[in-house]
Amino acid sequence: MGMGSKMEGPSTPAIRRDPYEVLSVSKDSTDQEIKTAYRKLALKYHPDKNASNPEASELFKEVAYSYSILSDPEKRRQYDSAGFEALDADSMDMEIDLSNLGTVNTMFAALFSKLGVPIKTTISANVLEEALNGTVTVRPLPIGSSVSGKVEKQCAHFFGVTINEQQAESGIVVRVTSTAQSKFKLLYFEQDANGGYGLALQEDSEKTGKVTSAGMYFLHFQVYRMDSTVNALAMAKDPEGAFFKRLEGLQPCEVSELKPGTHIFAVYGDNFFKTASYMIEAVCAKSYEDTTQKLKDNEAQILRKRNELRQFEAEYRKALARYQEVTDRYTKEKQSVDELLKQRDGIHSSFTTVKSTNFSGSGSNLSNGSSSKINGDESPGEDGGSDGKDKSGKKKWFNLNLRGSDKKLI
Repeated sequence: MGMGSKMEGPSTPAIRRDPYEVLSVSKDSTDQEIKTAYRKLALKYHPDKNASNPEASELFKEVAYSYSILSDPEKRRQYDSAGFEALDADSMDMEIDLSNLGTVNTMFAALFSKLGVPIKTTISANVLEEALNGTVTVRPLPIGSSVSGKVEKQCAHFFGVTINEQQAESGIVVRVTSTAQSKFKLLYFEQDANGGYGLALQEDSEKTGKVTSAGMYFLHFQVYRMDSTVNALAMAKDPEGAFFKRLEGLQPCEVSELKPGTHIFAVYGDNFFKTASYMIEAVCAKSYEDTTQKLKDNEAQILRKRNELRQFEAEYRKALARYQEVTDRYTKEKQSVDELLKQRDGIHSSFTTVKSTNFSGSGSNLSNGSSSKINGDESPGEDGGSDGKDKSGKKKWFNLNLRGSDKKLI
């Protein structure tokens, strides 16, 4: 699959089944019911659990494809009115880069990386399954407090953050930091219809200064997350132009506010060899009004800058091409000037009574002769036709002059 990693050829089911049938839901199912059905099936075909069953990934794709239609109100409406044809007319090529299915899918970290290469999912099936079954231990994380811990690789520690009406209204921030620079993920789960928890958001730890950290910001306005894979891909393709992609990774977060009640977060150990040590804290934005405003302003500036950069990139590329043009011309012009002056020297030195076997070299013969008299290290009879000797002659003159002038100065 190419960069766009469109679902084409063998990936698209030859005979497409009705998405409602694939997800075993009825035509009048709610969004929540569709999401729950999708999560169960995606978990069923999760590669962790189907190492020996190659058909699982095809079924996973079919489930993901069906969900991509039914989870989008517009696509669902088109499908209901005129089937797949309506979607095809709208060039509904399923992008299996599941990031566009909404962050709920990062839970099964799309079987496909951004490059369209199948990859193992990032969160272990066990953790997702236990959460979905509601069999996880949830520790309370009171607002305004922090908890430290160490989580084993591919395991998760779950925390319940309970907020009241007033706190929900002000906004909530949950952050995890690791001074040991451990790799981890911060996960946010939604309450599922059957009492379990379904993963809704995930944030990978990023290195900032001397720590690794990840945060989720529920502040009632559109906040953004930085998806660093965008920039990493740009780096690989075009290191020169990667700078222009640095802000492209800023993607809007799907959840911008939390309702009053208990919300489930988890820290997932991403280190393959050792436990991840972390500190998780939950704060209410009420006590951080200035900081909240700063974040809002900063992200607005970044988005403006991103648009400026898009325009500047075109300008820069144009200027770069023009620069290439003029540097090439510079090199050519320099060569032709050097050539003309060399010819001129040759012509000047032809006005001579000294017979020379080598006509073109007669000029250099003279200069070499004179320089050798001064330095006394070369006999005038030597053939000085070579450029090298010509240059050395000039250099020595220059050195002599310089030494002379130094003495005068002293």
